[in-house]
Amino acid sequence: MKDLKERTIRGGLARLTAQAANFLIRVGSLMILARLLDPKDFGLVGMVTAFTGVLSLFRDFGLSSAAIQRTSVTDEQVSTLFWINLLVGVLLGLLALAMAPAIVAFYHEPRLFGVTAVLALGFLFNAAGVQHSVLLQRQMRFTALAVINTAGLVVGTAFAIGGAEAGYGYWALVAMGVILPLANTIGFWLAAPWVPGGPRRRAGIRSMMRFGGTLTMTGLVVYVASNFEKVLLGRYWGVEALGIYGRAYQLINIPTDNLNSAAGEVAFAALSRLQDDPKRLRSYFLKGYSLVLALTVPLTICCALFADDMIRVLLGPKWMAAAPIFRFLAPTILVFAMVNPLTWLMNSLGLVARNLRMVLLIAPVMILAYVAGLKYGPKGVAVAYSVVMLLWVLPAVAWSVYGTAISVRDILLTVSRPLASSIVAGGLALGVRFVYGPMLSPLLRLTLESSVLLVAFGAILLFATGQFSFYVNLFRALLNPSSLKETPSVSP
Repeated sequence: MKDLKERTIRGGLARLTAQAANFLIRVGSLMILARLLDPKDFGLVGMVTAFTGVLSLFRDFGLSSAAIQRTSVTDEQVSTLFWINLLVGVLLGLLALAMAPAIVAFYHEPRLFGVTAVLALGFLFNAAGVQHSVLLQRQMRFTALAVINTAGLVVGTAFAIGGAEAGYGYWALVAMGVILPLANTIGFWLAAPWVPGGPRRRAGIRSMMRFGGTLTMTGLVVYVASNFEKVLLGRYWGVEALGIYGRAYQLINIPTDNLNSAAGEVAFAALSRLQDDPKRLRSYFLKGYSLVLALTVPLTICCALFADDMIRVLLGPKWMAAAPIFRFLAPTILVFAMVNPLTWLMNSLGLVARNLRMVLLIAPVMILAYVAGLKYGPKGVAVAYSVVMLLWVLPAVAWSVYGTAISVRDILLTVSRPLASSIVAGGLALGVRFVYGPMLSPLLRLTLESSVLLVAFGAILLFATGQFSFYVNLFRALLNPSSLKETPSVSP
């Protein structure tokens, strides 16, 4: 607690830097693999992960988050959690293997048996490193975590690209799904050389089990609601339709996934330490929320306006059918940028049951929307998904902050600045596209229009909305966090 602000800023900088690198690696690998593999290769793996991804939600039963959220944990508790996680990993791997015949029968695709069997190993590799990762997060050693995650992604990506170039097709993607958790676990072991003791029957983990169980149930409902459309598309529209929709979905989620992973890991650890200090919690949350929105909202406008150029440059001409899907999914970037940080807030305050009730309400609505849009193919599903998310965002905000130190007005005021700045900047960029776009290649046109949008957005946000001093102070804090002193709670 004494140097929490310094550790939070250093950790945030490390994770954002790592996620920027991860973003480039993921986009770069997607560009390369999209040219080396066919949509059917991605579709085959996507069919399996739509099912095994459900099992991944149980890989630590939410116990890692429960251990981080607790103000203190004992070595006996951590050791007991390690063995529980390892047992769960083994059981999930066996369950995935047992599901293989059913997956083959559902899709009428015999190749899926081998894919499922190999991907099942990932559950064991992940389980062995969960508690070592928890120790690093509790110590707020986010620089070490950032290096490990980036190195693991590099290793996994190298195997995938090498396999694709060697002609292994979809097996290159399967190899990446197994190598990545193995590399990360080895890194966690090296960074946190902790050796677990034996499990204890009365280690005092019952409350953590309840916390983790609720988180796991929430994650399960969210996963089913967010991936059910892929199951429907694969079953009724085939491998190619799922492959095209899946690449558009993956590409649209890279920014929010990266930011949520980077900021969420640090924010949850820091906010959990401040759960009994509402003023400091409000200050920390709103500043972090403002930064996440400033990094995410302009991407929403960019994806919506320039989807054709982005797909042509990033994936190549053979993927142009993904462009309208990509555009229709763009609003979800804004929705998740607004809602995901509220999940960090609720979890850090122990309001996991509220979060579960929220997702239980929205999940059936999302599934009904998918079914309604299914007859129009991937485009119809994408439109239905975005419409439901946009209608849900304001009720979700109000419900999330109820009874906390954060108000709905705080959220709306924080969102309004980057949103208004992005809309104006998008209009300017669109004007530049109409004037100069026809004369340029797709790469140069995308570079010009996105540069104009980002520069205009930065100028408007800093000077027209009065955010200059906030970001200058944040930049100074990043350069010299050790000189900081805690300041009164002020909204950004």
